[in-house]
Amino acid sequence: MAGRQKRATIKDIANDTGLSAAAVSYALRGLQVPEATQERVRASAERLGYEADPIARALAGGRTGTVGVLCRSLEDVWQQRLAAALGRGLLAQDRNALIVDAANDPVREATLAKRLVDQRADAIIALPVDPSSAHWADIARDVPLVSVGDGLPGVGTAAEVVFDNTAGVTDALTVLSAAGHREVAVLTPGSAATPDRPAEQVVQQVAPELGLHARLVTTPHDLAGATAVARTLLTEPDPPTAVFALADAMAYGVYAAARELGLAIPDDVSVLGYDDHPLSALLTPPLTTYLWPTDRIVEVVVERVGQAIDEGRRTRRRLFAPTPRPRGSVAAPRPGAGGRDDTLGSVATPIRG
Repeated sequence: MAGRQKRATIKDIANDTGLSAAAVSYALRGLQVPEATQERVRASAERLGYEADPIARALAGGRTGTVGVLCRSLEDVWQQRLAAALGRGLLAQDRNALIVDAANDPVREATLAKRLVDQRADAIIALPVDPSSAHWADIARDVPLVSVGDGLPGVGTAAEVVFDNTAGVTDALTVLSAAGHREVAVLTPGSAATPDRPAEQVVQQVAPELGLHARLVTTPHDLAGATAVARTLLTEPDPPTAVFALADAMAYGVYAAARELGLAIPDDVSVLGYDDHPLSALLTPPLTTYLWPTDRIVEVVVERVGQAIDEGRRTRRRLFAPTPRPRGSVAAPRPGAGGRDDTLGSVATPIRG
């Protein structure tokens, strides 16, 4: 078998043209040498079949063509879908997505963000675990940073594409209150609210006004973990009559636990989700949830990443509101269920699977 033809190098072009390797390198990049020399070098490169190393060429121009996508948790099926869509959108701009998973761990998140900077990502798209963390300011000074879902208070981001949790959470709690619920568990991936992540704060502010006793319950996104948390909730002496999950993936755990325990949805417990993953319409009964316009979100994020990288532009915050998707998982509670005599309000409950 004939050996593979040797790939032409800059040294080969230098020998062919009688120039130094440095002069050839400059000519190939259109730098510091006369136009006639550039044409001479390009003609030699074409004749010899020289192909520039795209990685070396990108590094020489200060770009790697890579954008980091730092996800809060890829156990969340909606975030999986968003990350995949961002990858496709960036590829359409001739950029590659490097998708990494913080696994809902703020320490891991900080480590991964720094690693993306060290790997010379042209920009970072972050769905933050902890929007108030001090490390974001450092990251934003080193690389264009675009936050998705939650804003990053006091950080010089290139762009923020923020979800209107105030509207979504208020509507969800209003639906449960109107159905007659008083005891509600709210499943959240975080145990504490942050200054610019209003979802948990809205629960605490709005629930008493609606006559709800709402508990914030820390819950993982994975099915086994969410099921374990839901099982604990539903077997309490005075279980909630409704569960509002701040991610559909967590709501799936409630469905699984209810099935194990022989409970019917919505007769024994009502369930709401929060991101309308396509699987949610296939459940029995279909999950009542809220649709975030994923395609439009991706379009805006990719556009603003490109503006930040190519033009150094910073853009105004863009706010997206959810659309209710009422289905069959919410109904009035059974008569006498979930009764309480104490003062209504909200508390954080760190139940973990």
